[in-house]
Amino acid sequence: MRTFKNYITEATSIGLLIIVSSSFLFIQSCKTNKKEKQHETVEIEKENVIEIITENMDFQMPDSISSGWNTFRYKNLSPQTHFFLIDKYPEGKTSEDAENLVAPVFDSAMKLIMEGKTEEGYAEFAKLPEWFSEVVFVGGSGLLSPNQVGETSLKLKPGKYIIECYVKMSNGVFHTSMGMTKDIVVTNTDSGNKELISDIDITISSTSGIVFNDSINSGKHIFSVSFKDQIVHENFVGHDINLVKLAENANLEELEHWMNWANPKGLMEPAPKAITFMGGVNDLPKSTIGYFITNLEAGNYALISEVPNSLSKNMLKTFVVSK
Repeated sequence: MRTFKNYITEATSIGLLIIVSSSFLFIQSCKTNKKEKQHETVEIEKENVIEIITENMDFQMPDSISSGWNTFRYKNLSPQTHFFLIDKYPEGKTSEDAENLVAPVFDSAMKLIMEGKTEEGYAEFAKLPEWFSEVVFVGGSGLLSPNQVGETSLKLKPGKYIIECYVKMSNGVFHTSMGMTKDIVVTNTDSGNKELISDIDITISSTSGIVFNDSINSGKHIFSVSFKDQIVHENFVGHDINLVKLAENANLEELEHWMNWANPKGLMEPAPKAITFMGGVNDLPKSTIGYFITNLEAGNYALISEVPNSLSKNMLKTFVVSK
């Protein structure tokens, strides 16, 4: 599994400057024979779902959950855009350590970046506690716009974890610093849930980007997301999948720029106009798989990863959902 230490080490070799470039969108679709399956009804039993609710800067959910496969239904009832990311912290470290020892470093770095002092901002990360190099990201939801509900299915091992959201307020302060963290315990008791069966399969990698069959009909679907690899990108994070509904006046260049937190206004409220985030699957390690469930109406959509220059990396893919 890739840790934050891997991210810092590899990203330093790339360079600390954020590279902004333009490119043509390369659409790559894999051929499947699943068109008939898209008409099937997709159902998830209510008792097999763990509900998470955000009303402000909070995660309202159980303090402990079973291990194994679990589907999380995340309801964003707040006026801000959010996601949840599950972190495996070192033994003995809790959300208090995240808020008191980690978040202030990121806030300080972001303040300098917003002032145009990019190198000085990245240098702040040297102030992170040494144990933070052991943090592992084990999945979560994609971004969710206000009043949206997303469902993400993940397989978790027993242990203690921290849930966080690091979208930024309009002043650049991360939601983590606003108290948007929570400790959870994954017990030794297996949930007994089976792995979901997808009708649309996505693969994501640093070499091929996002690959999927983009011939999609309206209705409820289960998407699988297979992480063929996981690398550090220029903003020190790995790739993920976020589903976006696009209105007619949606600006893809603005969306791409906003998805990179290391940009001065990246991941900062308010989110770009004319787009609606509908969930997805957050960072997972190499050779792992997650799922997200969603109901698609006819219209224009995109899958995008939270990386710099997603177009040139084939990690911004637009598609049309037909009736």
